[in-house]
Amino acid sequence: MKALFHVNEPDRWPRVLLNINNFLRDVGSGNASIEVVANGAGVLAYSQGKQDLIKQMEKLHGQGVVFAACRNALNMHNISEENLPFFVTVVPAGITEIVQKQAAGYAYIKP
Repeated sequence: MKALFHVNEPDRWPRVLLNINNFLRDVGSGNASIEVVANGAGVLAYSQGKQDLIKQMEKLHGQGVVFAACRNALNMHNISEENLPFFVTVVPAGITEIVQKQAAGYAYIKP
């Protein structure tokens, strides 16, 4: 199973992480390919996020979840890529990443 979670609002992060945890509990971490794409204001959680959110993301990363940040959004919010958590992958454009993942068969989820 392949799932793509899209976050463009910082207040949606707790719901996204809850959804991912529930999904993994249901299907098993070895049975899912999950990517979270943050663009717009969603990237703020990677730099200004509460430590509990970052810890939850890091734990999910350890289970194979990919966390991606849109470079355009990072630039728009003056966030340096060097200041992102180690587990965050930077993609050139979040919207392009979303389209590519959908074309590759990922289910689009926007909590």
